[in-house]
Amino acid sequence: MIDALKTELEKLLEPQFGKNQISGLKMLAGGASKEAWAFDLENATAKLELILRRAGGGAMNADQISLFEEFKVLEAARNAGVTVAKPVAYLADVSEKEAFISERLKGEAVGRRVVSRPELAEARASLPNRLAEELAKIHSINLEKLDFLPGTRDFTAATYLVSRLRSELAATLEPHPVIELALLWLERNIPAQSDVLVLHGDFRIGNLMISETALVGVLDWEFAHVGDPAEDLAWLLVRAWRFGHDALRLGGIGEVSAFLEHYNALTNRNISLEQLFYWEVMGNVKWAVGALTQARRHLDGHERSVELAVLGRLCAEMELELLHLLKRKKIQRDCLN
Repeated sequence: MIDALKTELEKLLEPQFGKNQISGLKMLAGGASKEAWAFDLENATAKLELILRRAGGGAMNADQISLFEEFKVLEAARNAGVTVAKPVAYLADVSEKEAFISERLKGEAVGRRVVSRPELAEARASLPNRLAEELAKIHSINLEKLDFLPGTRDFTAATYLVSRLRSELAATLEPHPVIELALLWLERNIPAQSDVLVLHGDFRIGNLMISETALVGVLDWEFAHVGDPAEDLAWLLVRAWRFGHDALRLGGIGEVSAFLEHYNALTNRNISLEQLFYWEVMGNVKWAVGALTQARRHLDGHERSVELAVLGRLCAEMELELLHLLKRKKIQRDCLN
């Protein structure tokens, strides 16, 4: 398979790079809905270190964008000054799957390593401010140039997302009363809509490439959509993305208040900790439903995979966290009355 893919890529890239030779082609671990292949391309003038991102077996949710759309978002993000890999080429058909190629960034992206490895301590210290700065840039991307992005422009982002998550939970054909309780609270406490902006949609530790000293790149834009900027900020707070460092609520690497203050100063917004709480609850529901949806691909036989099955088991962790969050404000009693 690898030799055939190598030959196919050399041919597909010849119009852009001329006669070329690909070496070191290997599939990288991780990614429940997309494949990632690392390789080197050498032609008469240069040697490039690249990544092939190719469609996998399914989608995490109904609003996941295509690889062509993701490539366009990556171009727009780079033009807005976001720290991202340089997009290189979109390929409509690589062994009957769409794909795109970007430069290969060097560093560490595995979440549990990012939050714990001693050699990354300097980078972790600078990350809260850098994350605020990157989100400010992402939220400045011109929405009109990405009019294909999913989401809502007609009513509040929270209303839209609660409705979508209800539908996706129903499609799992499983009873999950904790998730249903959280959705009920979210529905009863819809916040006023702030700006409607381009969101990354999965901005968290684990989707950020980190060197020993700094942030190297923002990865994985397949969930980009339009919505409330507080959704992107609060996604960093979801407990699953702290990778065991639960006391540091900002992705296992820092405190929330300073991060939020820096973001607000950069954007002239006034997003509050109370707003982030709402979207933190939403984020846990979103990840719980996403994990169940991925597991359903395995259970239905569409893609038999231990990884997808394990994702379904992780739902219980989000349900426990939702109970902790709901208890914080006695939300269970309020919703059941």
